[in-house]
Amino acid sequence: MNTIVQPVDDGDALILEHVSAAYGPYRALFDVSFSVPAGGIVALVGSNGAGKSTVARTVTGLVSVTAGQISFCGQDITTLPAYKIARLGMAHVVEGRGVFSSLTVEENLTLAFRQRAGRRLLSGNLERAYAAFPILGERRRQLAGTLSGGQQRLLSLAKVLVVPPKVLVADELSLGLAPVVIDSVYDGLREINLNGTALVVVEQQVSRVLELASKAVVLDRGSVAYDGDPAGAGRAVESLMARREAAAATAVGQVGGLTT
Repeated sequence: MNTIVQPVDDGDALILEHVSAAYGPYRALFDVSFSVPAGGIVALVGSNGAGKSTVARTVTGLVSVTAGQISFCGQDITTLPAYKIARLGMAHVVEGRGVFSSLTVEENLTLAFRQRAGRRLLSGNLERAYAAFPILGERRRQLAGTLSGGQQRLLSLAKVLVVPPKVLVADELSLGLAPVVIDSVYDGLREINLNGTALVVVEQQVSRVLELASKAVVLDRGSVAYDGDPAGAGRAVESLMARREAAAATAVGQVGGLTT
């Protein structure tokens, strides 16, 4: 039986030092460095293609590091496979995936809770999950694959809420969801953080995630463009967008000059 992972007390839960990564010949991350405080919430923001999801996949072992080092609660995990990183206490929730579509809501939760907390605590953990997300209690007999995208994301979060990891990497959980469902997702993230879990929240809705975060990292073309207080992250994103728009306008003007 696996034991419940206890959150770390202080220091940094996750540290990236000069990390680069690639998909085969395509380089995706360039010299990325930042840290995630134990119990903190880091917003990872940037435009499409900035490298946010690649960072999420790299720290959880799904994408290999080509240079640099990743430390998790004081342990070097740079070359560890994803399953070993998960056993150390890192969880990764990606959009609506992470559920067994052919099993019911309750069967999904039962598998997760038995594996991580044992049979003895199963009944109480199920009740905690349903209290946190009442819609899951109402649909406990429904196949997970027939849930809406938002409900599947809540199901993924429920597994983490009851048996909290040391770090949760949440990748674009609000993508394509209605505002009322996004509220439920963010309420779940806050509750998970209150249980002691540090969060890395990958998000395109910049203003929303910055309200949640205690720290922000802005990525641009695979590199860190800003690392600091959430209040300054919004301005950093606006500056990057302005520079891109100016560059695009210049390029259009140059093409126009060539064709006249």
